[in-house]
Amino acid sequence: MIRCVGALLTGMAVTASGAAEPIAAEGDAPLPNLVWLSVEDMSPWLPCYGDSTVATPNIDRLAKSSVRYANAFATSPVCAPARSSLITGMYATAIGSMHHRVGSGRARLSSGADVRPKYEAVPPPFVRCFPELLRRAGYYCTNNSKTDYQFKAPATVWNESSPRAHWKNRPAGAPFFAVFNYEGTHESQAFPRAKRRPEVIAASDVPLPPFYPDTPAVRDGMARTYNNIAAMDAWVGERLEELQESGLLDNTIVFFFSDHGVGLPRGKRSLYDTGTRVPLLIRIPDSDRAGETDTRVVSFIDFAPTVLSLARIEPDQRLNGVPFLGPFERPGTGLAFAHADRFDEVYDRARSVTNGRYRYVRNYDVDMPYLLRNAYRENLPMTADLYALAEGGAERPAQWQIAAQTRVAEELYDSASDPWEVRNLADDADHQAMLADLRSKLDQWIEQTGDLGLITPESKMIRERLWNGADAQPTTSPPRCEYRNGRLAVSCEMEGASLGYRNTGDKAWQVYDGPVKADPGQRLQVLAHRIGFKPVRTEYRVPSAQRRQPVSSD
Repeated sequence: MIRCVGALLTGMAVTASGAAEPIAAEGDAPLPNLVWLSVEDMSPWLPCYGDSTVATPNIDRLAKSSVRYANAFATSPVCAPARSSLITGMYATAIGSMHHRVGSGRARLSSGADVRPKYEAVPPPFVRCFPELLRRAGYYCTNNSKTDYQFKAPATVWNESSPRAHWKNRPAGAPFFAVFNYEGTHESQAFPRAKRRPEVIAASDVPLPPFYPDTPAVRDGMARTYNNIAAMDAWVGERLEELQESGLLDNTIVFFFSDHGVGLPRGKRSLYDTGTRVPLLIRIPDSDRAGETDTRVVSFIDFAPTVLSLARIEPDQRLNGVPFLGPFERPGTGLAFAHADRFDEVYDRARSVTNGRYRYVRNYDVDMPYLLRNAYRENLPMTADLYALAEGGAERPAQWQIAAQTRVAEELYDSASDPWEVRNLADDADHQAMLADLRSKLDQWIEQTGDLGLITPESKMIRERLWNGADAQPTTSPPRCEYRNGRLAVSCEMEGASLGYRNTGDKAWQVYDGPVKADPGQRLQVLAHRIGFKPVRTEYRVPSAQRRQPVSSD
């Protein structure tokens, strides 16, 4: 159930169906604006996290007025599965979005047991992309502009989603939730064909993790990564300046974070800290916690319920995540789980859990190297040097994960004494209690969340768990329209369908949350879309007589 706290919500309440409606309330504070500054492929390699390799003055200023989260983690070390968790508050392994890129073919499952068709994740019916719930409560929601959720987002999720989407386009006085995504730190921006940012640090001066060989290509990859971070800092400053100049910074909660760890080998696509630990700064105006460090373990599954809580909307308690801020804040588990599954064309199957200090990793397929051969990653020149190291053998103990051609079934690391996670303690006698505890916690998580990634082959998971035994993607039931007493009511017999409407010719869809006023002869388009199913649109002409009159469906 979604409901709002009437005592805190300005002029709005939520009915049992989740629809927002005006109420009378005295002394209510205005709803806060919310902004996400999301950057790609970046570990906490920032001065505010103790890495002074390059200066980031704008992020430093933001950190001084924010709470810095020391133990924030992505649910996946690659973007699309992680983003599906951000937008839904659910683990990708629970909704079928854990495989990076959910199919490249259009074949039907009946054409072969191992055929991987184009498909979409299918969350439980109670799950919505959370900006849709914000829109019901009166928020203007914009996304600029990456989605990549592993499913087609219903048209009701955003007021705008494009490179031009901006909170400045909202109606006067409306509270807003705005996402801005920066791609300049993405893995691809270290490819040879990518634009080089101004050199802030030379390749000869860049620090190297202990698991990398010291080669020109490796140094160039590291230097480009840090130089891209320096360029990103200017972008952060521009976004904050926009809010400041508009007089909105003091009523805007700002999140700054990365979608997963650094976009270099053994960062992106790996379950270690370098792949899953992310920076997270949250600036709440007039907070007495500005400049503090929060050591709680928080995960991407917690972001959606936390934003809803900050907007004074109670999140559905069936979500995997819990709100860690706002009036509906609840205690978390103190654990962050992550998964590694298919990365483009190559399969992996591993799971991990961390309590912020100790990390447990379980490898299901031990007869494969740690350094998977991924065609996209091979655009990084340094990858060839790592392959050479794997073929020639490790030069020092810290490189064993790069060189190993097979995996161990279990790994355990202490990030306090071993921040790069290169000393496996799984066989250490002094750490057997911690190993057993985290092993048990992972087993419980897999069972409680119904880990779909352990169903193989992928086609079996699609057919049996996403498509309910069918051979093709299911379609949402069509919306039903009924016009009575000057108002149009829309319904759908399919549980979990998002409903929307717009005037024929309009671009933006409105979220349907109750009968809407309509005039005789008016033409409307009506939408029903359950996530993971094909959407259905109906054009409806309001009759002059009291009868229903659908015109066409697609």
